[in-house]
Amino acid sequence: MKINPLDAHDRLLHFNNTQNLDISECCQDLVNKKPFGDHPFYIYAHPRTEDDGVNKRLIWQPRLTKPSAQTNSMLFRAYPGTDKIKIIWMIPDRALWPQFQKGNLTQSSLICQSIHDFEHDRKKLEAPEPDDLMDEVIFKIYQEIAWQALKDKRKSDNSTYDA
Repeated sequence: MKINPLDAHDRLLHFNNTQNLDISECCQDLVNKKPFGDHPFYIYAHPRTEDDGVNKRLIWQPRLTKPSAQTNSMLFRAYPGTDKIKIIWMIPDRALWPQFQKGNLTQSSLICQSIHDFEHDRKKLEAPEPDDLMDEVIFKIYQEIAWQALKDKRKSDNSTYDA
């Protein structure tokens, strides 16, 4: 079969644009919501199977602490108030690893490095970032979020009874 290099290039550009678009939109949406105020935070993305047992969806979880590295996950570091997002890792499902090797249409040096670190130096992936918050500060932020949620719940409960 003869492959037109221009057609293959167009397909590669389309693939890369659609993949990057979804990731950047989801990350930007979380950054705009500022779930932890102006504090830097992690965005942990991982798939979950729907109740039907077939379809999957990607969960985008903002966190103040760094999770353990896992296959089939991505981790970003977001900095509210800036347009800076740092990619910590992108580790696909183990069955897909060969697709990202050099020479393939979907090759990715970032994913290859993430896979290599996951297999040979997981501590590097899981090491705290230099700007991670202290545990006491994290606890205080989570405590404030919990108090605010409790206040909001009480307000909505009271408005239900006022009607």
